[in-house]
Amino acid sequence: MTSRERLIKTLNHEEPDRVVVDLGSTTITGINANALDKLRKALKLEERKIKISEPLQLLGLVEEDVREALHIDIVDITNNYTMFGFENKNWKPWTLPSGLQVEVPGEFNTTVGENGETYLYPQGDLNAAPSAVMPKNGFFFDNIERGSIPFDEDTTGARVHFKDDYGLLTEEQLRYMEDRCDYFYRNTGYGMIGGGALAGFGDFAIIPGPNVKNPTGIRSLPDFMMAHKICPDYIHELFEMQLEVGLENAKRFFQAVGNKIQAIIISGTDFGTQNGPFMSLDSYREFYKPYHKKLNDWVHENTGWKTFYHTCGAVMEFIPDFYEAGVDILNPVQLSAAGMDGKKLKEQWGDKFTFWGGGVDTQKTFPFGTPEEVYAEVTERLTLFAKGGGFVFNPIHNIQGQTSAENILAMFKAIDDFNARK
Repeated sequence: MTSRERLIKTLNHEEPDRVVVDLGSTTITGINANALDKLRKALKLEERKIKISEPLQLLGLVEEDVREALHIDIVDITNNYTMFGFENKNWKPWTLPSGLQVEVPGEFNTTVGENGETYLYPQGDLNAAPSAVMPKNGFFFDNIERGSIPFDEDTTGARVHFKDDYGLLTEEQLRYMEDRCDYFYRNTGYGMIGGGALAGFGDFAIIPGPNVKNPTGIRSLPDFMMAHKICPDYIHELFEMQLEVGLENAKRFFQAVGNKIQAIIISGTDFGTQNGPFMSLDSYREFYKPYHKKLNDWVHENTGWKTFYHTCGAVMEFIPDFYEAGVDILNPVQLSAAGMDGKKLKEQWGDKFTFWGGGVDTQKTFPFGTPEEVYAEVTERLTLFAKGGGFVFNPIHNIQGQTSAENILAMFKAIDDFNARK
């Protein structure tokens, strides 16, 4: 089977000839540049500087030689823009806090503060206030709260406040995606997923406005969460605008790539923490589920795509509602969070959701365990999730920079050994 045939079978809950493997097709199934550099060296691939394709988390671009060496099945189809509003092009040298020399996009512009912290700027504009900061010797950037207004019962104007945050795909971006999709469709057997999150309602990575030069509105994350109760009309106004933009972008995306792709990322909003949900189920049903359902319904009625939703944390109680909303794919399947029982997930929901992730714990086992422990956990997860299809292998979220090449290779050896026994 080709990777594309394998992915289609998996998404239809049929068991393929071997487990589908993802590395780097999304910004939540990728690998930190430090770890990718170690991996390339361990694989004895051509020496080259890692390209930073996602600045917030300092993710490295997974290139064709890595995909071939590790039998990766999936590639991304995106507009090539970062969440900071600049395009991945015109690469230039930069040095990570670890000392690793990498390449970054031409508009990846930074300054260094008095305490050694690094500031990153929206759309690369050094005349604007920085929108992200990384502490000295840090591992990734954090968004900076800028321009936030206090909330009150009379707060209105979400459409105006967030008008620059959510834009329509341009003709240039659509042609880029069309050309990339056509290339992979005609010249390779890869499965493909559309990226960019069509409508990440309430996504904490986006609410602060990392791509906006002068954000206004409720940008503080605690205030934004409290606004759901204190000024709910504001949240609905914002989400209605996002839905309109998301639906139009879905239509444009489909016009560009049609059914050549197999899945589309709808949302990266986290609904769970390590120990429980971020919000009540009633709040999800009031503020999120209706918008999720409308967008998913359009996708299912007009395309052959499956809908991909990322949410970290303890979300077991939300899963029936995710299903009713039309979610097809759940990522990252954080089994380390409270109540996220893998056996129960597979038994109760394995015929309804594709679990994209969950392959190894990136908080403990993967960065801090031995290769033997990684191999054992990966084998256990494959045995649990792979039967009957509906499972795309990926670790739980991105591979962190501290993870050793030996542990990454142990993960892929476990996958290869498992597939050899199928």
